Amino acid sequence: MENQISETVSINFPKLDEGEHYAGVLLGKDGAPNHHVILLPGDIDDGTWHNAKEWAASIGGELPTRREQSLLFANLGEQFEEDWYWSIEEYSDAFAWCQLFGNGNQLISHKVLNLCRARAVRRLPI
Repeated sequence: MENQISETVSINFPKLDEGEHYAGVLLGKDGAPNHHVILLPGDIDDGTWHNAKEWAASIGGELPTRREQSLLFANLGEQFEEDWYWSIEEYSDAFAWCQLFGNGNQLISHKVLNLCRARAVRRLPI
């Protein structure tokens, strides 16, 4: 029988500001906890990708990555409309990723179209 090594990881729960929601922890490439994901209050609807990025920065956050969007869908889906939301991840110079919070599907959309809503997150390194 192989030796099994177990490791206990202790993660302190971050302090949330008013209106924020804790989404969870994302793991890094090494499999260790990398950062906390905090959903910020507010959203914009039907903006271009560039407008969404500017809005997120204006409230002290960023658009979420695709992995963060999956975490948000799993843990805080009720905080979203059943609609498309921009991700910070670009597919190309002209396209960026979006996620549908009705079912979790992800696809690319042209950045200049006003098809997606936006929510912002902040990240706290672990």
